Amino acid sequence: MKKFTTEIKWALLFTIAGLLWMLLEKILGWHDEHIAKHAVYTNFFAVIAIALYVFALVEKRNKDLGGKMTWFQGVASGMLISVFVAILSPLAQYITYEFISPDYFTNMITYVVENDKMTQNNAEVYFSLKSYLLQAAFGALGMGVVTSAIVALFVRKK
Repeated sequence: MKKFTTEIKWALLFTIAGLLWMLLEKILGWHDEHIAKHAVYTNFFAVIAIALYVFALVEKRNKDLGGKMTWFQGVASGMLISVFVAILSPLAQYITYEFISPDYFTNMITYVVENDKMTQNNAEVYFSLKSYLLQAAFGALGMGVVTSAIVALFVRKK
């Protein structure tokens, strides 16, 4: 397990950053009075996510790999971070939608139905904790792999 200390550390930091982002979204009203802006503004978290992967892979290279890292080593480390983030995602989702923004699903369902973006039934299925648990876990894996592959190109060093 000591071998994966850097990846676990950055997965924890990523999860904490995600929770803080959700708190910011809630404070800014993107989960209630400004919910129409949510779909666009939530994507700005990608900048933070990419930065965290850059910092993680640079630390992995410098601290654990003696200042050298191949692209494959960077991708492997990033994929491990993604796996650990995916493992932590159910807890983060639970905290988000039970404590930070407990009315989010109700608000989003109301918004999309009133604006003819989804039917009531489809909205209730999509905007639910079960759905978001799956989206978060698979999103962490999918986006993590892509992000890792790209970031590893820039932080590799021979």
